[in-house]
Amino acid sequence: MKSFDRSFLDQQAIPLEVAGTLRVLGEYRGRQELFARQMPQVLKTLRDIAIVQSTESSNRIEGVVVKEQRLQALMNQKIRPQNRSESEIVGYRDVLAKIHTSFEKLPVSPETILRFHKDMFQRAGPQAGIRKKRDNTIEERLPDGRWVTRFLPVATAETPFYMEHLCSRFNQFFSEGRIDRLLLIHAFVLDFLCIHPFTDGNGRISRLLTVLMLHQAGYDVGRYISLERLIEQSKETYYEVLHRVSEQWHEGRHRILPWWDYSLGVMIAAYKEFEDRMGTVRASRGAKTAWVREAVNNLPAEFSMSELARACPGVSRPMIRVVLEALRGEGKLEVVGVGRGAIWRKRR
Repeated sequence: MKSFDRSFLDQQAIPLEVAGTLRVLGEYRGRQELFARQMPQVLKTLRDIAIVQSTESSNRIEGVVVKEQRLQALMNQKIRPQNRSESEIVGYRDVLAKIHTSFEKLPVSPETILRFHKDMFQRAGPQAGIRKKRDNTIEERLPDGRWVTRFLPVATAETPFYMEHLCSRFNQFFSEGRIDRLLLIHAFVLDFLCIHPFTDGNGRISRLLTVLMLHQAGYDVGRYISLERLIEQSKETYYEVLHRVSEQWHEGRHRILPWWDYSLGVMIAAYKEFEDRMGTVRASRGAKTAWVREAVNNLPAEFSMSELARACPGVSRPMIRVVLEALRGEGKLEVVGVGRGAIWRKRR
């Protein structure tokens, strides 16, 4: 809500670099629409990969982890959840799928947000769809084991008013079109996280809302490339920036620019990856895919991305990732870890 005070927004000076980033993202959006018309089957594969990655990463950021084999079965609706973690995985998957298919029918409102929370936690416990009932804090555990308070969210009694006001102001400014919608979307997410309306699930709900609002603004990259995965890969920066920009938020004197820089940077990374994958697939349908698959067959039971890349000279890493994720979706591979240290394992 604090980021949507008219006086606060009027005081924000947008650097030329941010203006340039917004222009580039607009160009990416236009080219994505062209890809959607030309290569629908490739996009379907990317959609299937992204929804698994988004569900896994968004939950893993919050410490919710399930075994790889059960994750795939849960995502494919072949088994029922057996514990709270698996229930939250399924709940996130269901809400994300609903956003992708019905975003035009989902207004940004307190009711929609409560519904997302209820649907995500409906199998996990009685707090589903219920705002926090007592004041909460955002804490961090130090290396010596001590806990320190990093931020005090909005008080419980004031939360309904803040949420109503935040949604109302966002929708007003979004409709007016005077302020770039990407800036409004990420300002909304920051304020939502500072309000912290739930006892649990605030981070995951914020990421679902990000995808929803980006869809409504015409930026569909989150449908094909997992924004949640990119946030997880940069989560140390994510938390550091969030802590920095939340200082003096209650007084309306916070610095929102670093948050815009980070959030728009994630989108740029997503669009670059999207175009890399689409360009690679378009330039080499079939031949290089077969090459990568054959190389996987000839590697040991466990291997790294680097080992596979050395076995496929001339094939770009984005192309290799597409094939690996396809094999993972087919149940032939599983991955342990994230980033450069990830190990791919053949499934028997």
